[in-house]
Amino acid sequence: MSYQALYRVWRPQRFDEIIGQELITKTLKNALITKQTSHAYLFAGPRGTGKTSAAKIFAKAVNCRFLKDGEPCNECDTCKAITAGTLNDVIEIDAASNNGVEEIRDIRDKAKYTPTEADYKVYIIDEVHMLSTGAFNALLKTLEEPPANVIFILATTEPHKIPATIISRTQRFDFRRIKASDSFNRMKYILDEKGVTYDEQALKVIAKAAEGGMRDALSILDQALSFGDNEITLENALLVTGSVEKGLLTTYLEQVVGNQTTDALITLQKVLEEGKDAHRFIEDVLDYLRNLLLYQQAPDIVAENSLGDVPEEIKTFSSQLTASDLFQAINILNGIQSQMRLTNHPDIYLEVLTIQLAQIKGGTPVTAATQKPEAATVSAAPTSEELASLSEQVAQLKQQVKELKLVKTTGEPAPSVAKTVEKPKKPAGRESRVNLAKVYPVLDTAARNELAQIQQVWSDLMQILSVTQRAVMHVAEPVAASKDGLIVAFDYSFLFQKATLDSELLDALENGLDRLIGHSPTIVFVPKDQWPQIRKDYLVQHKDQLANNANQSDAPETGEPQEPSLSAEAPKAEPDPVVTKATDLFGTDIVDIKQD
Repeated sequence: MSYQALYRVWRPQRFDEIIGQELITKTLKNALITKQTSHAYLFAGPRGTGKTSAAKIFAKAVNCRFLKDGEPCNECDTCKAITAGTLNDVIEIDAASNNGVEEIRDIRDKAKYTPTEADYKVYIIDEVHMLSTGAFNALLKTLEEPPANVIFILATTEPHKIPATIISRTQRFDFRRIKASDSFNRMKYILDEKGVTYDEQALKVIAKAAEGGMRDALSILDQALSFGDNEITLENALLVTGSVEKGLLTTYLEQVVGNQTTDALITLQKVLEEGKDAHRFIEDVLDYLRNLLLYQQAPDIVAENSLGDVPEEIKTFSSQLTASDLFQAINILNGIQSQMRLTNHPDIYLEVLTIQLAQIKGGTPVTAATQKPEAATVSAAPTSEELASLSEQVAQLKQQVKELKLVKTTGEPAPSVAKTVEKPKKPAGRESRVNLAKVYPVLDTAARNELAQIQQVWSDLMQILSVTQRAVMHVAEPVAASKDGLIVAFDYSFLFQKATLDSELLDALENGLDRLIGHSPTIVFVPKDQWPQIRKDYLVQHKDQLANNANQSDAPETGEPQEPSLSAEAPKAEPDPVVTKATDLFGTDIVDIKQD
C-alpha cells in the first residue's frame, strides 16, 4: 500500500481520540447512550480541529449495533464500512464543489428513501457555508421536516455565512482551537508508537506553529520526518516551520532593547540569510512580546503557553521593559505586518521595523515632542524667576479679559487684544490644500439650477460607482455647479486628499454624469470645513467684477443715458451684486444677509 500522511493514518476513530474537544464528545456520547440524538447538527470551528472526524465517528456510533458507553466498536461490518467509506447510507458531500440547487434537490429527493444497510442515513456536508442561497433554501424544508431515520451533519469553518434559519434548525457545536500542550502530547504519542527519535523542543516548535490545528501539526510533523530522514530535531523543525531560533531571537531583542540599531540590523540579516520567512519572523517577535507582557501580569499563563518551560530571558526582559514599551512595540509590529502583506520586498519593512523598535526608550517613543528636554522635564519646585514670569502672564491675561469685555459692551475694537490674541496656527503640512484656480472658474458661472440638477441624480450616480468608490463618496456632496464644472465637498480632509489623487474615481464620476445628464462637467474636490471660507473669499475678491456684471446687465439696450426719474418717491435701493451672486450660487435657503 502507498504511503499515507500522518493525519490520515492517525485520524480519530473514537470520541476519546479526538483531542481538545472533551465537552463536545461527552455531549454526543450522552445523546447516543440515552437515544436522544437530533436530526441535524452543525459542527463549526477552525480548520483541523476534528469536525469531520467527529461527524464520521457519530455516523458509526448511531449505526453501530454493539455501542458501548457511546463509543462505536469499530469491529462490526457497519463500522468497518463507514471507516472505509463504502457504506451507501453514509454520504459525505463537499459543498465547495456541490453548491448548486440541483445537488441539494437530489439529496432532498434521495433522503426520502429508507436506509438500505444501516439504521440511519447520515449526510455529512463539509464546508456547508459554500452553498448558494438557492441551495440553502432547498435544504431548509428538509431540515424543518426531515424524513425518519435521516441525520444531517453540517461542518463549516465560517458559521457566520450560514443563514440563521438553517442554524436555528440544528444543534450547534463550536470546536475550539487545540492547545499547544494537547498537540504536543498527541505528537509524542504518535512518535512513540512509530518508534521515531525526536527532540521535545522540536515538537514544541511544531505545536506552536500549528496555531491550534491538529491536522496542521501532523502535516508539519510529517514534513519534518521526511526532511530529517525519519528523525525529528530542533534544527529541522525550525527550518520546516520557518521559525527563528530562540537564541537568535533573544539576541535580536537584546540589541533592540539596548538601542543597538547597527547590531540589530546585522542580526536581522543573519535571520534572513538563513532563509527564515519574514512573516513568520514577525509572528515570533509578536509571540515573544506577548509572553513578556503576560508574564508581568499572569506568569502562570506564560508557563502554560510555553508548555511548562518559561525561558530565563523572558524573566529578565520582563523586568527591563515597561508595559508602555511593550504596547508601543506590539503596535509597531502590527502596523508593519499589515503593510507587508502587499509587498514583494519584506526585508525592507523588517529593517524599518528594527530601527523603529530600537527607538523605544523607557516607555516613551522618540518623537519631536520628546526630543526637547525642556518640554518633557518638569522641575520639582518653580524658581523665583519662573514665579515672576507666571505672575506677569497672569496680569496680561487679566488685562486681555477686561478689554474683551469692553469690546462686547461697546463694540469698539481693542488694539492690544488684536495684537496679543492670535488664532492658533495649524501644524505645517497637515492642512488640506485646495486648487483655487479650478474652484473659482466654476463659481464664475455657477447657477442654482445646475446644482439642483446634479443633486437630483446624485443618488443614481453613487449606484454607478464601485463599492470602494461609493465608500469614499459616501461622506461627500455637491455644493456648487455650473454648466462645465462641479464642486464636491468632503466631510473629512483625509478622504478629500484620497479622492483628489484617485484618477479612476474622477473618471467614474465624470462618465457617470455624462450618462445621467448628457455632459461631463469638470469635478473639483474641497474639504467641507474649508468650503465656507473659500466661498466668502471668492465673493469678496470678485465684488467689483460682480458689480460691473450687474450694472451691464441692467443697462438699456440702446446705450442712451436714462433721464432721472421725476417721481416724488424715493429711489429703490439697488440689490448688492455680491448678495445677488451668492443667492444665484447657493440659493436663498442658505444665504443669510447681515447689514454692516
